[in-house]
Amino acid sequence: MSVTERLAAKLPRIGDRADRGPVVAVVKLHGVITPTPTPLARGTINVGTVESALTRAFGHDRLRAVALAINSPGGAPTQSALVAERVRELAAEKKVPVLAFCEDVAASGGYWLACAADEIYAHKSSLVGSIGVVTAGFGLAGLLERFGVERRVHTAGTRKVRLDPFQPENPEDVAWLKGLQGQLHDQFVDWVRERRDGKLVGSAEDLFSGEVWTGAKALELGLIDGVGTLRSVVADRFPDAEITIAEPKRPLLARLGVASAAMSTQDRVLAAMEAVENRAVWSRFGL
Repeated sequence: MSVTERLAAKLPRIGDRADRGPVVAVVKLHGVITPTPTPLARGTINVGTVESALTRAFGHDRLRAVALAINSPGGAPTQSALVAERVRELAAEKKVPVLAFCEDVAASGGYWLACAADEIYAHKSSLVGSIGVVTAGFGLAGLLERFGVERRVHTAGTRKVRLDPFQPENPEDVAWLKGLQGQLHDQFVDWVRERRDGKLVGSAEDLFSGEVWTGAKALELGLIDGVGTLRSVVADRFPDAEITIAEPKRPLLARLGVASAAMSTQDRVLAAMEAVENRAVWSRFGL
């Protein structure tokens, strides 16, 4: 046998690919859900940052299932919906089941993402739920006057400026905001009912109050399908499967570790403010 023939004999043949085992592709969805991650952001979720990971996961040629590893306190409702809808589109296209695994927390928008799965699992100590809508801000009325600064805002349209933090709170603006929150809450509730059809236990007043529960209690309420970790459930359901992991992309400067030096002073201040806001979202759940 020639050298060429011996080398060819050692190379895998195209037909050998079928002998390889199936794959469960894991997509990590970790962080606050926001449409505007800063260059320093390491843990944020939006449809732009997760698209490549979802495409890689659902595009695997030996795919048996896709697992969503979720660790998120929530965030922007529109981005939550866009990511969830993208998961359902790909699941329908590839005809594979999707399993969600709640880690430390899958609350608010994080639970919205979990409901994109066909089955939801959590650790018994995970924090799950918070099916509600929250808006937070600061009231800075009088602050500019204290420092002798005059603020000038000119609008065309009587409702162009609402909830201005530098003006006293207007009851009409608050009523408008609560109406908007009510609409978003209804959409959230409809999504949960659609995805958890026939599984929910308890009154709507309790389930959709914005309360958060442990994984053990969430199982009793039908918010999840079982208690367990990603590896234990996958090993039980797909014992012959290989686990592969696809992570969402991070901003280039964050990957290089030079973001802070490359940013202007203003951008660094804005990034710091966003980091504080993200920290506040996590802190609502003691994390």
